[in-house]
Order: sequence, then structure tokens, then C-alpha cells
Amino acid sequence: MKHLTTEQLKSGLSHIQNSPKDDGVVELIVCRPEENQREVLAQGVLDLEVGLVGDNWKTRGSSRTTDGFGHPHMQLNIMNSRAIQLIAQEKNRWKLAGDQLFVDLDLSAENLPIGTKLSIGTAIIQITEIPHLGCKKFVERFGLDAMKFVNSTIGKSLNLRGVNAKVIKQGIITIGDKIRKTLSN
Repeated sequence: MKHLTTEQLKSGLSHIQNSPKDDGVVELIVCRPEENQREVLAQGVLDLEVGLVGDNWKTRGSSRTTDGFGHPHMQLNIMNSRAIQLIAQEKNRWKLAGDQLFVDLDLSAENLPIGTKLSIGTAIIQITEIPHLGCKKFVERFGLDAMKFVNSTIGKSLNLRGVNAKVIKQGIITIGDKIRKTLSN
């Protein structure tokens, strides 16, 4: 698969910016049972302790923690489905991004400031403060221009690489579920 150039990526920006501000849709749920393994799920369980049940987030650990477990504010990685469709070019390549949830929703900092709660299925998640940025694996899979695009000033303001979140009310989520801002706890 040939990676897109910066100009090709920029040409898709307006489509991404037209993502729903609320009442978005869950387009894909991906579980990462082991490093570099991906399992697409029709339905997933979001749990307060382990995030997406079956995912290796907690046991994979984080350089940001001292206990050897995943960072509690990085339980879930969520990416805009329009952004990944542009970058990956084919839906079967979305899962290579390494995120668990791909949603058609405006993930910009303006629309979803830190602390925003989102309801999905019977679960509620909360956007956390840790930025989600492109990395070495992202470059390998989608190209240097894609990483520069998502990490650019506009890319960061729109959270094109995605956002981190934590589960605050466990529940079941399904592909096709609405994802919407909520004021309830």
C-alpha cells in the first residue's frame, strides 16, 4: 500500500472537520490481545479496571507508571473514523493504527475538551488529559507524512491521531452504537 503525501492528506481535511459534533457512531471496535495482534469485535465490554475486556492495555504497561501496569488515563485510544479512512485508505487497515475505538465524531479539543463524558451503548467514558500522538509504528504503517499530518498544529487541535479516555461506567458497546456527549455520571 502506497502512503499518501501531505497534499493528499490535506485534501481530506474538510471531510474530517465535518464529523458530527454529537450523536456520532461507533464504526469499529478493535481488541489487542497481544502485542501486534488485532481482533475486530462486533461487541465489546468496557470495564472500570481493564478497559476493553480482552485488550492488553493494562498488562502491556506504560512508561508513565511505576507499577508496571497501563496508565489509568490511557485505557482507551479513540480515533476519528474519517481520519483513519483517509490515512489507511482501506477499512481493513484501520486496526493497524492500534486504537480500540474508531468513531464518526468530532474529536477536536474544542468539541471534546478534557473531562468530557461520552455515552456509548450502556457505558460511559471520559476524555483524559494525555495527548495521543503519532509514533514510530504509525510511521511504519502509514508513512512519515501521515505522522507529520496528525502531529501538526491543525492535527493536534483536531486530535487527528485520536484521544485517550478512561471508563467511568462499565457497560456493553456495539458497532453502530451512538456515541454522544453526556452530562450524567
